[in-house]
Amino acid sequence: MVKTAFNQFALAAAVAGALGLAASPVFAAGEGKEKCYGISKAGENDCASAAGTHACSGQSTADYDGQDWKYAPKGTCEKMGGKVEAFKGMGNPVSKGQG
Repeated sequence: MVKTAFNQFALAAAVAGALGLAASPVFAAGEGKEKCYGISKAGENDCASAAGTHACSGQSTADYDGQDWKYAPKGTCEKMGGKVEAFKGMGNPVSKGQG
């Protein structure tokens, strides 16, 4: 009985881990997307900070930080006020209706 419960727990943990990886933003980037720094609002970044201040999506603490990135369609990053390379300072996002 104990062995069966352990096996069920191990299987559930493996499935949960696999589902977590599949939903990760790192895997969400498909062709036609690129990292765009300086366009994400606090808590809306897609992955780790280039500065190493955090290691996961949704952990940014400042709007438009040049060290935090979000996926954007290729060729649109700079139009959105960001850069394709990490930078010091803050991005200058274009307001809706301006771009």
